Amino acid sequence: MVDLKQNVQYVKSVGPAKVPLLNSLNIYTLEDLLTYFPREYEDRSKIKNIADLIDGEEVTIIARVVSEVNINRIRKNMVIVKTVAEDETGKCILTWFNQTYIKQHIKRGESYKFFGKVTNELNHIEIKNPVFDKIEITKNTGKIMPVYPSTYKLSQTAIRQAMQNALNMINSKIQETLPEYLLSEYNLLGIEKSLNEIHFPTNLENRLQARKRLVFEELLTLQLALLELKGNNKKEKGIEFNKNVKMSNIINKLPFKLTKAQLRVLEEIDKDMESKKIMNRLLQGDVGSGKTVVAIISAYKAVKSGYQVAVMAPTAILATQHKEEFNKILKPLGIRCELLLGATTVKNKKEILEKLHNGEIDVLIGTHSLLTENVIFKNLGLVVTDEQHRFGVKQRTNIISKGNNPDTLVMTATPIPRTLALILYGDLDISIIDELPPNRKKIETYAVTKKMEERINNFIKKNVDEGRQVYVVCPLIEEKEGEEEKNDLKSVKEWTKIYSEQIFPEYKVDYIYGKMKQKEKDEVMKKFKNGEINILVSTTVIEVGVNVPNANIMVIENADRFGLAQLHQLRGRVGRGEYQSYCILKYNSKCSQIGKERMKIMQETNEGFIIAEKDLELRGTGEFFGTKQHGIPEFKIANLFIDMPMLKSVQSVALKIESEDPGLTLEKNKLLRKLVKEKLNQSISL
Repeated sequence: MVDLKQNVQYVKSVGPAKVPLLNSLNIYTLEDLLTYFPREYEDRSKIKNIADLIDGEEVTIIARVVSEVNINRIRKNMVIVKTVAEDETGKCILTWFNQTYIKQHIKRGESYKFFGKVTNELNHIEIKNPVFDKIEITKNTGKIMPVYPSTYKLSQTAIRQAMQNALNMINSKIQETLPEYLLSEYNLLGIEKSLNEIHFPTNLENRLQARKRLVFEELLTLQLALLELKGNNKKEKGIEFNKNVKMSNIINKLPFKLTKAQLRVLEEIDKDMESKKIMNRLLQGDVGSGKTVVAIISAYKAVKSGYQVAVMAPTAILATQHKEEFNKILKPLGIRCELLLGATTVKNKKEILEKLHNGEIDVLIGTHSLLTENVIFKNLGLVVTDEQHRFGVKQRTNIISKGNNPDTLVMTATPIPRTLALILYGDLDISIIDELPPNRKKIETYAVTKKMEERINNFIKKNVDEGRQVYVVCPLIEEKEGEEEKNDLKSVKEWTKIYSEQIFPEYKVDYIYGKMKQKEKDEVMKKFKNGEINILVSTTVIEVGVNVPNANIMVIENADRFGLAQLHQLRGRVGRGEYQSYCILKYNSKCSQIGKERMKIMQETNEGFIIAEKDLELRGTGEFFGTKQHGIPEFKIANLFIDMPMLKSVQSVALKIESEDPGLTLEKNKLLRKLVKEKLNQSISL
């Protein structure tokens, strides 16, 4: 059997120069390479006559070269190579740029297969930069070719060559990964044939069959892993919190009324907390729907029942904000909240850890710093993780292990369509806050191009003069040397300069970005909250949770560069106070159709769940569920928008297997056990 975990450097044609390039695509092992699937295919197997060629299409022709190959040097770095070829229906010009070697490989009077993009203007037919083969060879033409997601330094040819060599290494030497009974019952191809056909399909039907098998395996493994996590929770006995500690005691003291949705969710949490089972609940709610208050009320019940609470947030800014909000409501009730950050001084940290261990702190709020070994609770009963997609399974398990089967409340403002959430978060029960507080005004959203710039700046000036504040979000921190996509993207520092020197020299403009020192970030946010900064230029670091009620305008530069879900999250940073709020999406009028569609959707709806459905539809799950945005397992091949029917059927297969063999201990499920074990060992947010 071949070792799939061996370093990709041992694959033939992958030299030392290509290893770092493959690594940049997250390809480190032979297995990573084999499961780096094509994003699309070029069908080079169908031959067309020259007379039938259509402008803009990519085609294969068989044609005889009828002129010499001419080389014209246009300028220093531009050489054009041209020849003419014909078939029985017509003639065609073949053009290559900066490829002088063509002259050695193409001979007048000989026939070849050419594949490339057609330009057909007024019957002047040309194919630019075609790849070609001699008639009897099918290296570049005459078959279906995979197209891989790539980096500009790594050509498709290089990836295809490495992939072909990797497949040669495993042929007849790879172990099947699914049990025989599943392959036969669901009519699935074997693993070896699936990998060969997904990369280099012999025909389209075989490609579909290969994809079906690989998607089935990926989704089944995920579902079985989730069921195992859920099963483990069911086996353990949880904490039964005190039934005499009523949530209504704190609800009635709040200076505002909770929504029906919040009350419904609290009822579900209360029931969980008082039961014998371990609560493992996902709380989904749009930006500003009031999830934090639900967490505070749940913490009240835990503390008054004699337990401690851990609240973990992904950033120091958000953790600090939580501390303020928890304190506001819980301090008057005698509940002691404390904050632990990476930046907490050694002296303070020591004091906090002692108090925590002695039970003198009831609620500890912090970032990843809560995960360190020296954080020891006296009696941890409830764990709250905010924006849970930023934390992996291992991190969640780590914080939970600091108590004796504590209850867990996982919160996220990242809207995930309900059907998807039910399947993806199979180890969690789900609560959804699906209404906003009654005093929240709809955020007016406008998508604008450069033509509207002056009008927008006047509008910002009017609001700032009235005492409001503004966020400006841009995609890049700083330009990298030689970066290809410089275009009109400006870094945070450059935008700050533009806003402070050119557009609004009369206002206080500052910036914040992810890699700043924590102390600096906190200082800037504090100044912004206190109204000492009029305009704050930022990366998406402000996407999660920051609450500045006086900020009522969100300007997003190059908005077409962001995903829908992220745009929606950013928009939710305003509209938190009494003032009418606005989100201004500046986009490039030449952006893609998908970019324009996003702008349209953002203007039409403020509802996170509708936006999530649309985002999924527009981008598929590759990007939608990419670790950068959600941390939900990044699927190698499944696309939850098109594979939803299979996901549902696979879920029932998983439930059947799990009911017959809960620990996957039967001999027939040995291979499944191995797959699930590997999945659970990955640090993913299931």
